[in-house]
Amino acid sequence: MFLGQGLRLIIQAAYFVIIARSLGTTEYGAFMAVVAVAGVLRSLAGLGSDKLLIKNVARNRELLDVYFGNGAAMTVGTGLAAVAILMGIARAVLPPSIPSIVVLMIAVSDIVCCRLIDLCASAFQSVEQLSRTAQITVLISAARLVGIAAAVAVWRRPTAELWSFAYFAATAIAAVVSLLYITALLRSFKLSPDRIRGELVEGFYFSVGLSAQTIYNDLDKTMLARFSTLDATGIYSAAYRIIDVAFTPVGSLLYAAYPGFFRQGSRIEGTYEYAKRLMPQSLGFSVAIFVAIILGAPVAPKILGRDYARIVEALRWLALLPVLKSMHYFLADALTGAGHQGLRTGIQVVVAGFNVLINIWLIPAYSWRGAAWSSLASDALLGALMWIAILTLGQRQASDSQTELSVCPEI
Repeated sequence: MFLGQGLRLIIQAAYFVIIARSLGTTEYGAFMAVVAVAGVLRSLAGLGSDKLLIKNVARNRELLDVYFGNGAAMTVGTGLAAVAILMGIARAVLPPSIPSIVVLMIAVSDIVCCRLIDLCASAFQSVEQLSRTAQITVLISAARLVGIAAAVAVWRRPTAELWSFAYFAATAIAAVVSLLYITALLRSFKLSPDRIRGELVEGFYFSVGLSAQTIYNDLDKTMLARFSTLDATGIYSAAYRIIDVAFTPVGSLLYAAYPGFFRQGSRIEGTYEYAKRLMPQSLGFSVAIFVAIILGAPVAPKILGRDYARIVEALRWLALLPVLKSMHYFLADALTGAGHQGLRTGIQVVVAGFNVLINIWLIPAYSWRGAAWSSLASDALLGALMWIAILTLGQRQASDSQTELSVCPEI
């Protein structure tokens, strides 16, 4: 996964530089504002079917055909519904200067095509064929690199509208190739409506949790576009993107470890111990990222262009995020593995609401700096609440075990 994510990192860095330089801060800000709001609804497509696939197939590989079939049907059906919802609310949440065709192309790409790619990657992840998972993650980045390179070659300085067409074409091709690739793993394509109904609530928890995660990670870009300027959105989005790219090695570890959380049993002690074994190396790397960003931030404008001179300050404000994410992601997966996805989702919804409320206050007053402050506060709050939840559950389970021992008759 690290090798695959590393290659993906190189490819993403290449097309990120190309698109940031060719679009400029204003057009790039418009594009990222749409991507951010689409991301909120993207998580609802499939209603958590990719996570349910990993959970169940990690325990019983014979269920792969059923869960993939259910997942594909749910992803297409709910994904198209989410696209329709986004088109209906776009004028209310996005600046009127952004063309509707941009919204449509990005919505179909991210909500339908990307979720089908996620499902294929999850199928390989569930049986721990991580080399193939890595190949799929590289595929979508490579397709987008070809798309943006072609757009720049033809139009030299494409608009957000032109790039949205290239973005859609590249993502759709990657989705088709991924679906063809997954046929090597499937024996047949099955549907089981009874399983869908039986796990609808848990799947809803997964999807709402992912949607809340998108809100506190990315919705601030949309809010910047609405309450500040597209130029500020471009600066902040570019800085946040660099932070995401730098977090890739830790993300690789999280991806590879995720099925293992479900094998630790239903007790929080087991999943928490598993998380604690993984956290030291990820925290060490994140601290190294923090230092590298603080020292290396002045290099970014030289690569991205003069329009991005203010990115230096933005990067330094956001440099602590990888450290905070390294803590709360592992704690969150410990809750999920122990069967407490509902609790994890509840915490994520609380943090998402907190993030939106303080952004409504901070962004109009402080522009992208306010968004940066709210991101740091939200990730810190998330880590604290996850840790409190794990400690509380551990104490409760320990108390229950003592009660069970006390009522057993002496032999």
